[in-house]
Amino acid sequence: MSIDNAPRLDGAGDVHQGPDETPPAPAAPAPKPARNKTPLWKLLLRDRVATVAAAILVFVFLVAVFGPWLVGDAATDQNLDQSNLAPFHVANGWMNILGTDPLGRSMLARLIVACRTTLLVALPAVALSCIVGSLIGMWAGYHRGWRETTAMRVADVIMSFPSLLMAVVVLYVFSPSAANIVLVLAITRIPIYLRTARAESAELQSRLFVDAARTFGARSGAVIRRHVFPILLPTLLTVATLDFCYVMLAESSLSFLGIGIQPPDISWGLMVSQGRTYLQTAWWLSFFPGLAIVITTVSATVLAAWARIATDPAQRWRLTVPRSRRSRLFPTRKVVS
Repeated sequence: MSIDNAPRLDGAGDVHQGPDETPPAPAAPAPKPARNKTPLWKLLLRDRVATVAAAILVFVFLVAVFGPWLVGDAATDQNLDQSNLAPFHVANGWMNILGTDPLGRSMLARLIVACRTTLLVALPAVALSCIVGSLIGMWAGYHRGWRETTAMRVADVIMSFPSLLMAVVVLYVFSPSAANIVLVLAITRIPIYLRTARAESAELQSRLFVDAARTFGARSGAVIRRHVFPILLPTLLTVATLDFCYVMLAESSLSFLGIGIQPPDISWGLMVSQGRTYLQTAWWLSFFPGLAIVITTVSATVLAAWARIATDPAQRWRLTVPRSRRSRLFPTRKVVS
């Protein structure tokens, strides 16, 4: 062993190796906390109520798309010999399992055809109001100033009139058709999205990442499209889901009043209106379309409540923790009187 490579003692008596010794490996960095990357569909399956609601809505959409093609002309075929048949009698045939109306038409087939009509009014109205209101709201909230003031005053003017009353007045003046119903309901619902998008974009435009994008020369349109809109999208979808319930109920109310969908077209609200005179003798004429409206709106409301939590990073953990453990972590306080 050479003198250079020999171990040597320091003043404290500790042994130090020579220069040929391999230096110790650096300490491994501390692991980063794992982020919650659970897909939304897995979170949905963990919530039984939300899963059932989503399954019902998917079923309703499938019925609206493929149902009229499957039933054919059964919704319009009349047979006075089978007028007002009671439901749940297999002897009357599967097409008449939900009974018939005074003209002998199948209630099941009419419910399926009315499902498409109801959704063809509710979905375009929600989509149109969401697109127009969100674009104006993001533009006004990002730029502020006179743009924000003008947009908010217009929204206040629209909201000063009751939306259902405005729809009644407009449809009384003009002919009650599906296109007019969609247009009127869309205009009355624009302020909901405009105010929501304006508030969110006004808060986001002062964030550091937005300031950084502007510093690097990004135009306002690019900043809104790439930074503001992706953050705002979950909120808009939640509001649109809840608004879908209102629009569908509004269309049913207008049809019930006789200024909505007109025969020979059919909707759930119109079916309820046509069956109200037979409530004592043929209850199923109004019961089944009314039940379809209630089930669809409740399912959409439940799914919207779940989506609000699932898309919020601060609340999403509630969907990953079992209810039993959640109750132990956050016990309910008992109020002693």
